[in-house]
Amino acid sequence: MNDAALLPVMGVCTLRTRFMKTQTTLKNLTLRSTDEADVPLILSFIRELAEYEELLHEVVATEVVLTESLFGDQRVAEVVIAEWDGEPVGFALYFYNFSTFIGRPGIYLEDLYVRPEMRNKGIGKMMIAYLADLTKKQNCGRLEWRVLDWNEPAIRFYRSIGAVAMEEWTEQRVTGKAIDELALHFKPM
Repeated sequence: MNDAALLPVMGVCTLRTRFMKTQTTLKNLTLRSTDEADVPLILSFIRELAEYEELLHEVVATEVVLTESLFGDQRVAEVVIAEWDGEPVGFALYFYNFSTFIGRPGIYLEDLYVRPEMRNKGIGKMMIAYLADLTKKQNCGRLEWRVLDWNEPAIRFYRSIGAVAMEEWTEQRVTGKAIDELALHFKPM
């Protein structure tokens, strides 16, 4: 991954989109990159998000696994922490993918979470704006993510910033035992 993607975003964050008539400045907000010391915080945000989505029973991530995945020799994802007046209030976990159709990488936002008491302050919008800026700076072709179909507040928020549903696509997933069984069909030469 490009080192520029790992640079912290500090200071006053400013957002200006075609959906806003005036500039919005969040002087209380700092977006910053993470290091290994943040792993317990990242895991706590993951658990809070899973609890909100009623999926806490699916969280098997550990601090050891996150440390290796986020800060090991082969990093596979990156995290931005949102702090309000110096207190952590949310995170965005993302990674790079690749589109064969456009021939460029993209950024996939795996998780975006802002603590409930801190919502409606522009924090989530600012994190996505940061990722949109990173998408442009890294010459990526798109920024994408998923949302649960019952999460109407999130869907309204995403529509308000210009996101569109990819309704013609359905997500497919293989996990656990199905992966084991499928892998049995591979015969190395």
